Amino acid sequence: MNYIMLFPIFFPIAAGLFLLLIKEPEDRKILTGITGASLMITGASVVYALFHVSGEAIILFRFTVTLPVYFKPDDMGILFAAVVTIVWVLAGFFSFSYMEPQQGSREEGEKRFYGCYLIVFGILLGLAFAGNLITFYIFYELMTLLSMPLVIHTRSREAVMAALKYMFYSFCGAYMALFGLYFLYRFGNTLTFTAGGVLDQNMVPGNEGLLMAASFFMILGFSVKAGMFPLHAWLPTAHPVAPAPASAVLSAVIVKGGVLGIIRVVYYMFGADFIRGTWVQTVWLILALITVFMGSMLAYREKMMKKRLAYSTVSQVSYILFGLALLQPAALAGAVLHVIFHAFIKCTLFLAAGAVIHKTGKTQVDDLAGIGKEMPVTIWCFTFASLALIGIPPTSGFISKWYLGMGALGSGIEIFDWLGPVVLLISALLTAGYLLPVAIKGFFPGEGYKYVEKSTGDGKKNIFNVKKEASFYMLVPIVVLAVLAVAFGIVPNPLIRYISGIVSGIL
Repeated sequence: MNYIMLFPIFFPIAAGLFLLLIKEPEDRKILTGITGASLMITGASVVYALFHVSGEAIILFRFTVTLPVYFKPDDMGILFAAVVTIVWVLAGFFSFSYMEPQQGSREEGEKRFYGCYLIVFGILLGLAFAGNLITFYIFYELMTLLSMPLVIHTRSREAVMAALKYMFYSFCGAYMALFGLYFLYRFGNTLTFTAGGVLDQNMVPGNEGLLMAASFFMILGFSVKAGMFPLHAWLPTAHPVAPAPASAVLSAVIVKGGVLGIIRVVYYMFGADFIRGTWVQTVWLILALITVFMGSMLAYREKMMKKRLAYSTVSQVSYILFGLALLQPAALAGAVLHVIFHAFIKCTLFLAAGAVIHKTGKTQVDDLAGIGKEMPVTIWCFTFASLALIGIPPTSGFISKWYLGMGALGSGIEIFDWLGPVVLLISALLTAGYLLPVAIKGFFPGEGYKYVEKSTGDGKKNIFNVKKEASFYMLVPIVVLAVLAVAFGIVPNPLIRYISGIVSGIL
């Protein structure tokens, strides 16, 4: 039975390699058909695996006797796998229409995009199902390497430079994490994920300073992918140049790979008690709050739509990092909730922005006046997702931010117990400032908006809007994700109970 967990990992990898190796087909429907079928089969296998292999374990092979490549899905991994699957499948189907030839010209590199997209899907599921730190690290590195083609897709100079920046930052972070991994191997009883930590308490005395430095390097290293200051600069560079579906999954899921890495290191390897009250926690809290405010301010000032959303991701993911750094049950629950809700919200926003760019070619916020009259369904979904990201009840963002605020207030950490909620509130106001004007100007463009006039048979002129609504393949994922972003705020209790069970097991 435990071999079932390998299928959702290696099937999409095999399907992606198949696409990369075959000759470019004349009919693009063959590409979309293979990709769509692979996404659905993988999604179905994930659902089956999640209900049948929780707690099961399998060793794929061993580097050494004590370093196995080992898979064991736990509740945290199952949650991450479920989020990855929902986002990846929906964004994948969006890409079928996004990549559709414009004016008879074939999208260059479409086969390469779908192949890499499927491979990264499998890698992320391997990351979720990893049962020890060495397996996690291998798939983490593969995630970086194989997601780079999604960034470099257009092969423009800007895309190449963005991809190189993405690689440089990611590898720097990965090497910092590797530095800490060596010390965990030396001072830990095992590298298998264990709630509460794995440090050998007989070896810790006298080595506290060294282990503190190792834990900080690992947190900082994984936070590179999560976009935490001062190693955040790759994110607003890579997102705007990537195709919209790639930007969506980068922001919604791949940055969360760094978040999952931090959760594993802090709560499953070192243990929250080892870090609580130390300089590591203090510096981590400071960097997270700086990033929350800085990202929101930069997003507020940015005029390019996708880059504005990228800076927003920098800010919002550090909400999660702040919650994790508090090492407090309510804050941890809020952080995990925000991992899920932010994935659905930000994927909606990026896909909606991509649909607008695909249909109108408009990339600047100032050019979007009246877009709600031309693409009403798309912009309504953008509006609901914006309200959720701000944290307006009864959307999902309100629930996660409520837990984060309550966790900060109840943490008892001097200064941060009040400064955290203040910064989160300021960031929410800035979020409203950089997202809501898009919707307001989109539906109420004002007197400067030029309507189209059409003469009728009786000599009169009718004023109307030219509809440019996104296609079916684009609209369905956008609508589904927008519904999820709102629905989890209306009916959050089943998810809260599940996450509360995880939190109680690791704190």
